[in-house]
This record gives sequence, C-alpha cells and structure tokens, in this order.
Amino acid sequence: MKNLFLLSALALTLASCVTYTKGQDGQPGQPGKSTAHNKQEKNVSGFNQKLADSLGADQYGMKPYVIVILTTGTAKIEDKAKMSELMKGHMNNIGRLAKEGKITIAGPFSGKNQRDYRGMFIFNTKSKEEAEQWVKTDPAVAAGIFGYEIFPWYGSAALPLYLKHHDEIAKENP
Repeated sequence: MKNLFLLSALALTLASCVTYTKGQDGQPGQPGKSTAHNKQEKNVSGFNQKLADSLGADQYGMKPYVIVILTTGTAKIEDKAKMSELMKGHMNNIGRLAKEGKITIAGPFSGKNQRDYRGMFIFNTKSKEEAEQWVKTDPAVAAGIFGYEIFPWYGSAALPLYLKHHDEIAKENP
C-alpha cells in the first residue's frame, strides 16, 4: 500500500511539471515550452530603450554605417619630413572626426595584402556621399598617399561606445 501511495504521489508530481497551452477552436493544447528552450524568444531583460534610441538602433540593435577602405594611393612622396607631416595630419583628422562623432572605428590593416588595402574607417552615417566628404578632409587622402573604396555596412549600433573607453586603455597615441 505504501508503494502504491508513493507511486501515485510520484505520478502526480511528474504530471504537474508538464504545462499545456490553451487549445484553439476546441483543439487540445500543446505542451508548453520553457523560455530557456524556446529559440524564437529573445531574453530582453537587459534591454535599454533609452540607450537604443540614443544610438539610433533598430529592433535588432543594429544600424547602417559606411565603411571606407583606404588603399595605397598614386602619390609617391620621397621627402620624409613631408610624409611625416601628412601622416600627422592623417592622425589628427581621425581624432577630430572621432570627437565629432563621425568616425566610429579607424585603423590600419596589419601586413601587406593583394589589394593594397592599408586601413579602414567605419563612418557613423548611412550616406556614402557624406562619408566621402569626410574622408576627403584627410590630408593623406588629399595628397594621394591613400585612395579609397566606399561600402554601405550594417552593424551593431553600440560600436560608437568603444571609443569613449579607448583613451582609458591606450598609454600612447600613434
């Protein structure tokens, strides 16, 4: 009798662990799905609407940008002082554009590649024309040290947030 009671209690406990959804149009319901196992649902407990709005994020936390790939230009400058001045202007221009919120990411490619790609900018705009105006303010681009290619891109709206912390982790500026 004890075994029958324990078996009945165990069966009731197991049955109570299964959840069912309401049926539609007189049809029986289906077993419920745990949120942890439901791949269709996204955990949005950490969602911050104010932050998403301030960054221009869409419903996926993404937004359009423009990538500019710097290529090796046609100018050959042998004067080291002139080249140094142009590269200093290049770096100052990047810093200015970053402070103005126009550049989200900038940096060189390490090593040589088959396409003579030198570096890239990710501009905080969806306008290729606007990105081209901004890249033309670079003294090294204006002098022909760098050429460029422009591409629309779709990425995380949170990209600009890394810039505010970069100064905290950099001991020197190039």
